[in-house]
Amino acid sequence: MKIPLRHGSPDDFQTPEIALLPLLPYLKKDWTIWECAEGKGNLVLGMQKFGYNVVGTDILTGNNFLDENNYKEFDCIVTNPPFKYKQQFLERCYNLKKPFALLLPLTTFETEKRQQLFKKYGVEVIFFDKRINFETPNKIEKSSSWFATAWFTHGLNIGKQLTFEKLGG
Repeated sequence: MKIPLRHGSPDDFQTPEIALLPLLPYLKKDWTIWECAEGKGNLVLGMQKFGYNVVGTDILTGNNFLDENNYKEFDCIVTNPPFKYKQQFLERCYNLKKPFALLLPLTTFETEKRQQLFKKYGVEVIFFDKRINFETPNKIEKSSSWFATAWFTHGLNIGKQLTFEKLGG
């Protein structure tokens, strides 16, 4: 994975805290959670606000999640990875053999390669009742996302392969 040229690039989508709400009931409070593509740290701050122990790293601060030599002391991964590297992030998460939740676009279902991963290892998905309004570099207020996302999870024992949840209040 190449280091982004700069903060604020067109594919720089920061996740608002509200995206965590449907996921939190499935995370254990005694876990150390690794947010491995933290960007500005919205998810880290959000999980800490709700009492979770979270460690945040990012390629921009010298920790490339896709490298072998990176943070190892964790119980679960929760992140919104760069969408163009979703295949690599999924493969790495499955290979680490720990629970994970990746916020990904619904187009993640579209390729045969990813479908084979899901068949081999399993996946439980938390869908939202509306789209997430990500923070973007152009900071357009009240803009709505043009794509739908969901939490693609493994090892969280959600109990259903597909789970539909409200995205907030």
